[in-house]
Amino acid sequence: MKIEFQPIGVIHTPFTVLESMPIQPASGDGVQGTVDVFEEYRAGLNDLDGFSLIFLLYHFHHGRGFRSHVVPFVDSQPRGVFATRAPRRPNPIGLSVVRLNRIEDGVLHIENVDILD
Repeated sequence: MKIEFQPIGVIHTPFTVLESMPIQPASGDGVQGTVDVFEEYRAGLNDLDGFSLIFLLYHFHHGRGFRSHVVPFVDSQPRGVFATRAPRRPNPIGLSVVRLNRIEDGVLHIENVDILD
């Protein structure tokens, strides 16, 4: 079975290399970014401005393959990948909870970002 997804937008953040990106959401406190939602999906943003926090699901576009055990950034012991936030997953999908500050012309202005640009 093949499962395919289509992007609905692009996330922009100040983090362009993995080494500078926060390793936990708390480390991204106050960091701002944007989500440019593609035109054909913008109608789906109606009423989203009533929320202060939103979930972003995104593709780990710099993923480097899958490993069943990884050493987390803040640990020294190998752990099962599903017990970590490590990006080396069978499906390179990330999840972040961010603060929604405002929506302007299909662009979400977000805060508390821990996502690679």
